[in-house]
This record gives sequence, C-alpha cells and structure tokens, in this order.
Amino acid sequence: MGMSVIISAATAQDVEQIFRLQYLCFQREAELYDNYRIDPLVQTLDAVRGEVADDLVFVARLGDEVVGSVRGFTDPDGTGQIGKLCVHPRLQGHGLGTRLLNAAEAALAADRAATRFRLHTGHRSESNLRLYRRAGYAQVGLATGTDGVRLILLEKEAAAQEFVASA
Repeated sequence: MGMSVIISAATAQDVEQIFRLQYLCFQREAELYDNYRIDPLVQTLDAVRGEVADDLVFVARLGDEVVGSVRGFTDPDGTGQIGKLCVHPRLQGHGLGTRLLNAAEAALAADRAATRFRLHTGHRSESNLRLYRRAGYAQVGLATGTDGVRLILLEKEAAAQEFVASA
C-alpha cells in the first residue's frame, strides 16, 4: 500500500521545496505563453520565504516530499486572494489541486474572515480554468499581468463554500 498525500500548513522548512516545485510546475505555463518571465519563475527564494511567513500557505506532502502548494491572503476588502496553486506534474489529475484549493479557501474564511475568493489564471490555461469552474468560480474580468500574459480573473463567494460543506 502506498503513502497518502497529506495537506498541511507550510513551515519555514518547506520553503526551498516549494520554491523548486513552483519552478518545475510553472514551466508548462511558461511554454504555453512562450514567456519564461512569468512571476512564479522569476520569484526569489526570499520572496517565497516571506509568503510562507506572512500568508496562509499550504503544501501537499507525499512522505517528506512537497508535491503541491497554494498561497492565500485576505486583502483589506475581505477578499481571499489565492495564488500559485501547483501540483507536481507526476501527480496532476488526481484531485490534489482541488484539495489544496479547498484548504486555502477554508483557512481564508475561518482564519482571515474572507467573504469571497479571487484568483486568476492565464487565458490559455484550459486545465486551470476547468478546475476553477468545477470549484464554483466564475469569470469577473480580464487583466494583463506585469509579464504581459492575459489573465482571466475569477471569483466566488465564501458563503458558497460553507453551503457545500454543510450539504
């Protein structure tokens, strides 16, 4: 019998693994947009360290290996901002992205009083868009990232999460 993947809060000891995983996972996105300057690929180790210290960061662990991560924080208007969701390529398609997204949403609502959730993905990122739509997100706008990639902005109300959890 194989090991189970465990979702837990990230610690300072996870920073380097998160950094390496992020770099690996976002290669596909960079290739899709022919742009290797996207934020997850140019973010520094110190910036990741700061996010782990200040934001809600969750990891998926398979034994001692970090195989997925997601970050979130609540902005001043009560919106939980979710970002840099990634799952190791060899484990994609098994529900880990959904589990990480659910962990981020639950913690942002419970610990940071988020009233809605917002995230973004590139306009060509069909698998990401499918995941977010299945999770109840709807498109609310478009933007262009600092790296020039066209982004689709998606949101959902936090109450929708509570309803699903109580059903």
